[in-house]
Amino acid sequence: MTDTPVCVLGLGLIGGSLMRAAQAAGRDVFGYNRSLDGVAAARLDGFDATATLDQALARAAESDAVIVLAVPMPALPVMLEHIRRVAPDCALTDVTSVKGAVLREVEAHGLRSRFVGGHPMTGTAHSGWAAGSQELFAGTAWVVSVDDDVDALVFADVMNLALDCRAFVVPARSDEHDAAAAAISHLPHLLAEALAVTAGDVPLAFALAAGSFRDGTRVAATAPELVRAMCEANSEELLATLDRTLGLLTQARNHLAAHTSVADLVDAGHAARIRYDSFSRPDILHVTVGAENWREELAAAGRAGGVIRSALPVRGNRG
Repeated sequence: MTDTPVCVLGLGLIGGSLMRAAQAAGRDVFGYNRSLDGVAAARLDGFDATATLDQALARAAESDAVIVLAVPMPALPVMLEHIRRVAPDCALTDVTSVKGAVLREVEAHGLRSRFVGGHPMTGTAHSGWAAGSQELFAGTAWVVSVDDDVDALVFADVMNLALDCRAFVVPARSDEHDAAAAAISHLPHLLAEALAVTAGDVPLAFALAAGSFRDGTRVAATAPELVRAMCEANSEELLATLDRTLGLLTQARNHLAAHTSVADLVDAGHAARIRYDSFSRPDILHVTVGAENWREELAAAGRAGGVIRSALPVRGNRG
């Protein structure tokens, strides 16, 4: 646990859960939410929240807090403009499910030197302050970006925040994250939507639906505007992944039309799932943040499945 304050911008499911988890870890946490109802709900639960953005940012600047962007992609330009004007020297991160698009916005606002992207790989189909939980991140992956120019001390701030929220850290480059997220997050959203629509066309389907349909369409219950935002912001990577999936499905469709076997797809899918079930996550222990080639070493370790479960040493640590 560190004593760096945290300023959370956006108190929905992820931002609200982060606020709860960081406060439970002993952090000084305060936040902003556009909705007055959301602010009132957070205050009622004993949290420090305001509906005045510049007030929160001025406090962040004064206390040298880590600022967390926990708002949807369309709201980022407005948030970043305020940060540039009020708190440009604060360490900055985000919890958005795409990294390349966020990085471009941050760079356009002149804040890249203080930014390290983040993506907690968790969530539910619910939204808003009331949906949050301090347990949301416990035992889950939290991607922290190790792009070529990330600052070691800002990386350490974001790493420690994720660890304080009881997640484990997966270091990754932004472009590699987006390719992976397209396959394991954004594509499943589109497939869930398509499955729900297809079943809805069959009169008896909902009456018979059970576990496989429920699990396969769970994320279709997510707020549509959030799904659109994440998929559209990662369109380039998602398009390539979608084309690959459509190719596999088309091949299976052609086999069915010819009354031949779909074993190729079924067997390959089963094998891939078994590989996932046995995928190991070795601890990353022997990298010093800020040392020579530290970014490359962390990216390679993350690519191989390595994770950070306890804070790595930091060269040039403020302490």
